[in-house]
Amino acid sequence: MLDLIDAYENYLTKVKQASANTIASYMRDIRQFADWLGETEGANVVDATQVNISDYFAHLTQEGRSGATVSRSLAGLKNFYSYVVSSGFLEKSPVVDIHVDRGEKKLPQILTGREIELLLSQPVCVDAKGFRDKAMLEVLYATGIRVTELIELDVDDVNLELASIKCAGAKKTRSIPLYPAALRALSVYMNEVRAGMLSDPAEQALFVNVNGTRMSRQGFWKILKHYQATAHIEKDITPHTLRHSFAVHLLENGADLGSLQELMGHSDISSTQMYTHMLNQRLKSVYDKCHPKA
Repeated sequence: MLDLIDAYENYLTKVKQASANTIASYMRDIRQFADWLGETEGANVVDATQVNISDYFAHLTQEGRSGATVSRSLAGLKNFYSYVVSSGFLEKSPVVDIHVDRGEKKLPQILTGREIELLLSQPVCVDAKGFRDKAMLEVLYATGIRVTELIELDVDDVNLELASIKCAGAKKTRSIPLYPAALRALSVYMNEVRAGMLSDPAEQALFVNVNGTRMSRQGFWKILKHYQATAHIEKDITPHTLRHSFAVHLLENGADLGSLQELMGHSDISSTQMYTHMLNQRLKSVYDKCHPKA
């Protein structure tokens, strides 16, 4: 059934136009299930029964996988078998009536305004790396883009005159403004620093590493963790922490959900509504901490 799994990967790429991270996650879960099914039952994915599926998720739980991981794997298999049914290989999905306990869903970490200022002030702009890091952090918080979108930016995606960047998402391209401090940091990096970091003058990547080539996700993650440490911020900061903070801070200051959805690049507003819940939770926490009778 490898051909069927490969066909599904092609479907996700060409038809659904899913992001590279989504495709990698789905295919990893499907292939892990296919391997387990072949080893334990001697069966392929088309022959899988509800009992097989239930046994597999019990196996994941016994291995100590988190509720969120098991739930994600279930979602991946549901989507795969929906494709298998629609392609005519099966009449009914074996995953239809399978349910797992996701467990308590923790809300993402959000940085306070003070913590944001502290983090953004960490890069020391005395060398090329400091100017580059300052520009990356400022742009990430100014725009709320994903880390993948940040490192995939090219020079031509920046319009310094209009103080905006052009970000190509999975399904649409959006233009996002830059606040003055982010614009200044990016301008200095592009006009005075970037050329000296390049290994190839024809390189189009906006942000490059010390070798002069495009910055990687792992490279930026290490940079961010370094500045978290130097800022002595105890929260576990990831690139997505800045994205979540961007969204909640905009809502706190009066942004409407429709505008936030456009800025975040969400195809479904339900994804954006999560931030309303996060904001309500923050307000309740403040109330409980500060009200004299709480």
